[in-house]
Amino acid sequence: MAILSEKKDLYAEGLQTIRQRRYSAENYRDFTSLVLRIVVLALIAWVLLAKVFLFTQATGSSMFPAVKDGDLIIGFRLQNSYAKNDVVLYEQDGKLRVGRILGRASDLVNLDDSGTLIVNGAAQSGEILYPTYAKDGLSYPYTVPEGCVFILGDYRTQATDSRDFGPVALTDVKAKVITLLRRRSL
Repeated sequence: MAILSEKKDLYAEGLQTIRQRRYSAENYRDFTSLVLRIVVLALIAWVLLAKVFLFTQATGSSMFPAVKDGDLIIGFRLQNSYAKNDVVLYEQDGKLRVGRILGRASDLVNLDDSGTLIVNGAAQSGEILYPTYAKDGLSYPYTVPEGCVFILGDYRTQATDSRDFGPVALTDVKAKVITLLRRRSL
C-alpha cells in the first residue's frame, strides 16, 4: 500500500508539474502575441500619422474665414495632383502655410486695379469677400511655370502668398486639406 501511495503522489506531482509548464508556456505565448500586436498597431499608427496624414494647427488669418487661427488642420499627404480651388498645406521659407490653389502650370493669372482676380480670362470671385490686389513681387499678367502652382490666401488684403514670393513648386506642397476642426476656446 505504501508503494501504491507513493506512486499516486509521484503521479500527482508529475501532473502538477506538467500543468504548471503548460500554463507557463501559454502565458508566454499570450504575452508575446500581445507585444507583437502592440508593435504592429504602433507601426500602423506611425505610418498613418507620419506618412499618410498631416496634422497641424493654423496660425494667422491668411485663410479667414475658411480657416481660422488655431483651427486643427488635417491634410492628406498622398495626393498626386491638385485642382483649382483646392486648399493645401505648403512650405515656404521654412514655414508651413495654408492657402488656396488658383492657378496651375501654364495658367495665366492677372490682377487688375479694381481688385479682380482673372485666371485664363475668367474672373474669379467665388465666396471670397476680399479684393485681390497685386503686390510688388510679380508683374501681371503672369504665366504659372511648369511644376508650380499659384496659391493665394482667402483673406487677400492680409495674406502672404504667391503675390509676395511667386509660384510654389509642387514639391513644396505637402498635403491637401481634407478637414479641419474648429478651435472652441481651447
